[in-house]
Amino acid sequence: MCQLLGMNCNTPTDIVFSFEGFTQRGGTTDHHTDGWGIAFFEERACRLLMDCQPSATSPVAHLVRSYPIKSLNVIAHIRKATQGEVNLQNCHPFVREMWGRHWVFAHNGNLIDFHPELDGLYSPIGSTDSERAFCYILQELRRVFEGRTAANPPTPVEINAALKPIAADVARFGVFNFCLSNGQVMWAHCSTNLYFIVREHPFTTAHLLDTDVLIDFADHTTPDDRVAVIATAPLTDNEVWYKMLKNESMMFVNGHPL
Repeated sequence: MCQLLGMNCNTPTDIVFSFEGFTQRGGTTDHHTDGWGIAFFEERACRLLMDCQPSATSPVAHLVRSYPIKSLNVIAHIRKATQGEVNLQNCHPFVREMWGRHWVFAHNGNLIDFHPELDGLYSPIGSTDSERAFCYILQELRRVFEGRTAANPPTPVEINAALKPIAADVARFGVFNFCLSNGQVMWAHCSTNLYFIVREHPFTTAHLLDTDVLIDFADHTTPDDRVAVIATAPLTDNEVWYKMLKNESMMFVNGHPL
């Protein structure tokens, strides 16, 4: 299956260190070679980069690893195709607009016979179960908050409460690990495997599992910084990562897991 990576923090931060190890799972240390993508939020909009080449060798991924783009919310994905052809339109993350903001979604898992009735406001471009699930989530959130507009959107707390039963409904069809963000907060849902770590003062060193890279975060941070990183599997071998429970949903705000 695919691999997820998410970052939520309280001050704009680059994801170069985590992304360096993460991309190695797309062809070097693992077999997820069917494309990749990453979305960086900048206020209400996101910057999306993707490629259907393996992330370990993609020139676009090399650009991201060498270009420290800072953001409060980042979602990345490397793909092992279970449904849909290997092409750009089936690469995650997927992006749509709702209530005057970009929404970004990436999924790890496989949803069997998941063909929800969609009203046409959000339609898949590709042929994956993941994109269908994303369109369905947005459709159902709009239904729950009917009448709300970009001038009067629901709060992240309201969205969080509405999202949990929607995620549980989709998860009935199979494995449904995902990261979702609207640029304000990050939502994560665990069906099988999803881990997170919160890095904050006092910062220490971290060593990547997938490549021999070591960083001392104390050299790159201030005492007020706080960063939460979410991943399908731990990215470092000298830190404590917390595994989310089966069917657990969490909201990350300013680097805090709630």
